[in-house]
Amino acid sequence: MMAEWIEACGADEIDEEDVVRFDHEGRTFAIYRSPDDEYFATDGLCTHEQVHLADGLVMDEIIECPKHNGRFNYKTGEAKGAPVCVNLKTYPTRVEAGRVLIQIG
Repeated sequence: MMAEWIEACGADEIDEEDVVRFDHEGRTFAIYRSPDDEYFATDGLCTHEQVHLADGLVMDEIIECPKHNGRFNYKTGEAKGAPVCVNLKTYPTRVEAGRVLIQIG
């Protein structure tokens, strides 16, 4: 199956240092806007207990899970703090005509 680009949200729908939830075909993703005005995407559920990361706190390039405060680098997906120890899957993003697209597949 070829990877496809999917429109996730408007670029202006995400504040800097924030995250929004995006659901597509039964999967949940998290879309982030960095302090440098770049966009990133990861799986939307924490690898520890499957909690929605969009309800978490974003600081710099870290997303903190709202349930047990596990932390991930949303740019790389790397697990950065207990209790999480499994990295998040990341997805390429691009912005076209003011819309954020992610590549899934």
